[in-house]
Amino acid sequence: MKEIKGKVWRFGDNIDTDVIIPGRHLRTFNPDDLAAHVMEGVDPEFSKNVEKGDIIVADENFGCGSSREQAPVAIKHAGVAAVIARSFARIFYRNAINIGLPVIVAEINADKDDILRIDLSKGIIQNLTTDETFKIEPFKKFMLNILEDGGLVNHYLKTKDKKV
Repeated sequence: MKEIKGKVWRFGDNIDTDVIIPGRHLRTFNPDDLAAHVMEGVDPEFSKNVEKGDIIVADENFGCGSSREQAPVAIKHAGVAAVIARSFARIFYRNAINIGLPVIVAEINADKDDILRIDLSKGIIQNLTTDETFKIEPFKKFMLNILEDGGLVNHYLKTKDKKV
């Protein structure tokens, strides 16, 4: 998987799925509509200002709450390239990988607007603003393939006729 490089959006603990995509916006599965309201519950301007390739950095328990898959879909479709948090709700983590959104369990020093470079295969996160480097568990090849293919379904469709 190619390198991820982007600007940081910083959030705290317990960012739940109702904050990521408020329930009043769940009348649709249209990813454009979901992305237009992403993170609205904690930063009403996020969807207007996030740029393709940006990175969310959060503290504990990111994605807690309901199991709605729309939360990672909204984040990914808004252009966020990866989410880094100290911990994730298990169902959010699984949903994110399933749709091809890299989620990284790590505790790093990063403030809003810092620039990060992430190499998932080598297990390195660099804060280019502060010149700090953080080691993470490198992603396994099969996980990188799922993310590179855009999620689990796309990966399955791409590989279903190949002998493993």
